[in-house]
Amino acid sequence: MAGQSNAAPVIIKRVKKVVGGGHHGGAWKVAYADFVTAMMAFFMLMWLLNATTEKQRKGLADYFNPTIPVNRISGGGDGAFGGDSVFSEQVMAQSGTGAASMQPTEAQQARGDSTAAATENTTQQQVLAEIQKQMTERGGESMTMQQALRHIVSRITDEGLVIEVFDVPGAPLFTGTTAAPEPVLHDIAGLLSEVLALTANGIAIDGHVASFPITLIDNPAWTLSSARAQAMRDLLQQTGLPAARVQRVTGHADRRPATVNPMAGRNNRLEVILLRRDR
Repeated sequence: MAGQSNAAPVIIKRVKKVVGGGHHGGAWKVAYADFVTAMMAFFMLMWLLNATTEKQRKGLADYFNPTIPVNRISGGGDGAFGGDSVFSEQVMAQSGTGAASMQPTEAQQARGDSTAAATENTTQQQVLAEIQKQMTERGGESMTMQQALRHIVSRITDEGLVIEVFDVPGAPLFTGTTAAPEPVLHDIAGLLSEVLALTANGIAIDGHVASFPITLIDNPAWTLSSARAQAMRDLLQQTGLPAARVQRVTGHADRRPATVNPMAGRNNRLEVILLRRDR
């Protein structure tokens, strides 16, 4: 018994097993995986921004931000549009604010691409294109018309049909630096009056001149461009264009050159603009 009392004590050691390894366990692995995924998504976004065009990016933006008709004033009707159709004046969206409910003003009215507006725009485009075609076809009628058409180019813009009449080498529209028209301008005015009679749209006349080679204290470009525009208006009226159709006559001096060289003769020109009906 005495021997047993002197025996060494038995020590039991319990070892605690740590799952996941280390002091922080496996949480860092999850965080690292999230970081790598986020970086991969970021680089993919950068690549997509670089690989797509502005039009494609706008299409994606419009897809995630659709435009829907909204009611300007809450109504008591049934349905999402307060009992009205999507095409009515009360619910047509206008830049996110809707349209005027009663008696719409010019600034507050529905401006959606309605069928009537689209048809009107198409009709005007066809009229302008037809006038442009008619003017080109007149060149085969005589040698005089062929010579006159050398001075004319036309283009359709948002403002309307722009008929540009300009000097060509050896055949100016006016005598020297005056507003006295040459015979070729009389022929051009007669041609334009005949073609412009196909429609009743308003007319605008803009005058432009080339820059003078020296700096003058009293720059005659303003007076000259205005006088030439007025001379063109007189010729058009003399050849049959109703005076009431002329909406404006403007002189732009040498401020809007048509070529890189502001002193080039090509800058001596007149622009006869067949205005759209909404201008």
